[in-house]
Amino acid sequence: MSQLSDYLQHHAALAGGTLAIAIVVLGYEVRQAARQQGAVSPTELVRLVNSGALLLDVRAKAAFDAGHIANARNVPGEAIADGAKGLERFKEKPVIAYCDNGPTGAAAARQLARLGFKQVSSLRGGLSGWRGENLPLTRS
Repeated sequence: MSQLSDYLQHHAALAGGTLAIAIVVLGYEVRQAARQQGAVSPTELVRLVNSGALLLDVRAKAAFDAGHIANARNVPGEAIADGAKGLERFKEKPVIAYCDNGPTGAAAARQLARLGFKQVSSLRGGLSGWRGENLPLTRS
C-alpha cells in the first residue's frame, strides 16, 4: 500500500489523468445504458409481436406507406404527443414504438410511459436496425 501512495505522490498528473479517463468512460457507459433502456432488438421485437404486442410506427404517413414492419399501426409522433387518443385500451399490453433510426421511437416510448402505458419500449436502431438484420417490410 505504501508503494501505491509513493507512486501517486510522485506521479500525480498520471494518476489524475487516469482517474479523469475512468470517470469519462463510466459516464459514457451509464449514458449509453440509460439510452438503450427499454429498447428491444429486432429479434426480440418479432418475439414480442408474435406474443401479442402492439407495434407503433411513429413516422409520417408517407414514410409508413413506403414500407413498414408487418402488423404495425401508423401513429405519428404528434398524435402521441397530443395524448395518444385511441390507444388507451392498450395501456396494459406491451407496446413497441419505432421510427427511422431510433430516437423518435424512444421519445414516443417515453411519452407513452408518462401517459400511463405499463410495458413500453422502442426498437433499437429503428427501421434502420430492422433493415440491417435483413428483415422484411410491407407496403400499404
